[in-house]
Amino acid sequence: MQLVDNNTFLQQLGALFESTKVKGTIWLTHKRLTHDGDDTVMKEEHESDGIREYPCIVRVTDGKKAAFSTKILSIDLDKFHSAYGALLKASMTTLRKRDKKREKQRAEQLAKRKQRMADPVVIDGPKRGNGRRKRQRQVKAALKHADMKERAAKREEARTKQ
Repeated sequence: MQLVDNNTFLQQLGALFESTKVKGTIWLTHKRLTHDGDDTVMKEEHESDGIREYPCIVRVTDGKKAAFSTKILSIDLDKFHSAYGALLKASMTTLRKRDKKREKQRAEQLAKRKQRMADPVVIDGPKRGNGRRKRQRQVKAALKHADMKERAAKREEARTKQ
């Protein structure tokens, strides 16, 4: 990963946003940089005021060939974030909007399915004579319902184990 200065980072990020405007993905990572290249031995350093300021590192990759980062000192953080925020706002116009209608439909279907699982299947009607076929369908539905509940319980048990 290539470490560049802040202005170069913003220019390269803008170019990367332009190249992935039609199709593509970009991963952005922000972290507090605590490692300065020294040994990783913990030192008990006490600053004069007791507070140590760490720089921030911002990394960008498209998962293929572009990968670069920048180190931002706490002094330059406000200036960088204002330029970075403006760049992000300008680049977010190409994002697809969420299909809330479809999400709502799926949520309603899931709620109906859970409600159906919670409600028991009622078996009524005579064993012989008129209504016999209806009763047989209800018995078959009750067996299927019990099997569905059993499979759901096994899935839930498997999830809790993980």
